[in-house]
Amino acid sequence: MSNDMILLFIKIFGALFAGIVIAYLTLNKFMNKKSTKYVASLVEGTKSSKYSMEIFYQKLYVFLVQIPVFRRYVLKIRRRLEIINLEDEYATRRQAASMIFKAFLIIFPVTIMVILLTKSNTMLMGTILIFEVFLIETLLSGMVDKKDNQLLREQIEMFSEMRHAYHEFNLVEEAVYEVAQNDELEVSRQAEKIYEILISDDPEMELEKYYDVAPNSFLKEFAGVSYLTKEFGDRKDKDGASLYLKNLNNITQEMQIEILKRDKLDYVFQSLSWIAVLPVLFIEMIKNWCVDQFSFTKSFYDGIGGFLMQIALIIITYACYMLVRKLKDNGSVNTERDMQNPWEQKLYKKKLIHKFINMIIPKKGTKDYRLKIQLMKDSATKLKIEWLYVDRCMYAVVAFIIAIIIFAQVHTLQLKYIYEQPAADYNLLGSMSQKDEVKAIAKTKNRNIYMEKYKNEPGVTKDTLLKEVKKDEFYSGYTDEEYDEEAQAIYDNLLTVQNEYLKAFEILVSFGIAGVAYFIPIWLLMFQKIMRQMEMENEVMQFQTIILMLMKIERVNVEMILEWIERYSNIFREPISKCVNNFEAGGWEALEELKNDVSFPQMIRIVESLQSAVEKIPIRQAFDELDTERAYYQEKRKESNERLISRKSLIGKVIGFAPMVCLFVGYLILPLCVIGMISMSEAFSDMSTMV
Repeated sequence: MSNDMILLFIKIFGALFAGIVIAYLTLNKFMNKKSTKYVASLVEGTKSSKYSMEIFYQKLYVFLVQIPVFRRYVLKIRRRLEIINLEDEYATRRQAASMIFKAFLIIFPVTIMVILLTKSNTMLMGTILIFEVFLIETLLSGMVDKKDNQLLREQIEMFSEMRHAYHEFNLVEEAVYEVAQNDELEVSRQAEKIYEILISDDPEMELEKYYDVAPNSFLKEFAGVSYLTKEFGDRKDKDGASLYLKNLNNITQEMQIEILKRDKLDYVFQSLSWIAVLPVLFIEMIKNWCVDQFSFTKSFYDGIGGFLMQIALIIITYACYMLVRKLKDNGSVNTERDMQNPWEQKLYKKKLIHKFINMIIPKKGTKDYRLKIQLMKDSATKLKIEWLYVDRCMYAVVAFIIAIIIFAQVHTLQLKYIYEQPAADYNLLGSMSQKDEVKAIAKTKNRNIYMEKYKNEPGVTKDTLLKEVKKDEFYSGYTDEEYDEEAQAIYDNLLTVQNEYLKAFEILVSFGIAGVAYFIPIWLLMFQKIMRQMEMENEVMQFQTIILMLMKIERVNVEMILEWIERYSNIFREPISKCVNNFEAGGWEALEELKNDVSFPQMIRIVESLQSAVEKIPIRQAFDELDTERAYYQEKRKESNERLISRKSLIGKVIGFAPMVCLFVGYLILPLCVIGMISMSEAFSDMSTMV
């Protein structure tokens, strides 16, 4: 390269370098201007990094919604989170995706462990993997419950700020607006919504709409009391305190009691669902350990007995898991599935199914119909009676199909046992050496030749087999007695193979199992009814708190109290709604009918006080004991919650540990004892014969 070319390159690079330096100095001067710094400060904090978890969850939500398998879980969680987040789409999507992602991180290693532990038992592996579907729902439900409990705790903090704001402004709407400005609390969205209701043109209508979407009854009470105070004004109690602030204090105390109750229930039930499911993971491990340590159990665990015991354990585990989930109900955000167009309704619309269901539903006006309707009311189910019978039929059909599959599998196992079990005459307490096992397997394979040859000939006799055996070179050197024993063994196995088919009595048993399954939805409603009865005292005490807040407000009457009680009722909703509808036709008569419809003594006492307030005395005097004995009722409420938690804990532990007990007693200890005793009996019998 010539010197002129080198000089040209140096000039070009020098010019480029000078241009870069000038551009840097100009840009640096521009970036240091005040206006540029101000714009940068506005943008700062609004951008997320490329790997921001916020962005990840938003993209994950969009991805999950497009996949049918995950879409069901996303929408189910979303229905609950929408109530808590109140129209905050961004937060709802982020939380839904976050919960599903965390559940996946837990389920994925569990799935790997299940596959590794049960890889030798395909049926057990498939069953446990199906169970994981229910475990995912348990995890997701627990996460949403935590979110709801967090909202309750934030409400206590919000009410504390509300007291200070009310002292400062002395106006309900201004105080609510003030606490709604706290962006650090998610409950601030609820306060903002309540503020919009209070300043709206038709607050009563907007309030009714809010009652349908409020996350819990305490926010309903807060919104309702705030509206009444804004409309009718605040007043001083006999001790000079603000009635509105006193009502806030009553709601706060109710929330504190509820939080303690939920925390205790969560503590008791936090691991029971897992304990109920855990035993099915160890079925294969216990089986392998038993076979390795006690070889005489191999015939049981690989045979029909072990298979049926596994099926029984799976059924017990599933039943206990579902009962534990129903038992733990902390009254948080409604967990009921969407009942607008459930699968029962879609099936019921089918012409043939519609006709069949209408045939088996009890006729209106009959005793059976009234009993079913009453049971559905007592259990607070959202099902219609047509859907209930669709459920019953589906339980029966599925149970029948599963029973037929199990019987078919039993026959398959029996055939497999005959064709593959080493043919050797040894006592169960003993074990074969490797040499003896090889001989036994060879004898089994030779027997299988005769099985395949004669399995389709039902008229074959033992004598025919004996002649064949004597001609077989495999049995050369056998004595006449050994020939006879071998022919008898082949004949017995042949009869078993020829009889291994689905029999009429097995189909009848399957119908019997289907008949039992037909009643399972009814039994579940009965269980749910019992659980609701345990909550009766707690609900009545909530009514007492509501009445205590309302009775001192001007212009409050009995009908308004009934409407409030109806709004917050759960167990007594049906009779109270009936009373509200009939109240205009005659208040005292409607309350008398309500008293006849309920049987709980404390609820009857409230109704009698309401009757007194209709015609005789003012509401404040009718419920005067609620105010004077407030401390007593609070202590009673706490003691009632303790009893409730204690009863639920006892029932939950019995149900939750039942699969574990069945696993160790029914699948480990009992087979060892029974087989061991049979083996010892045979051993002593052989010894006595030898003597």
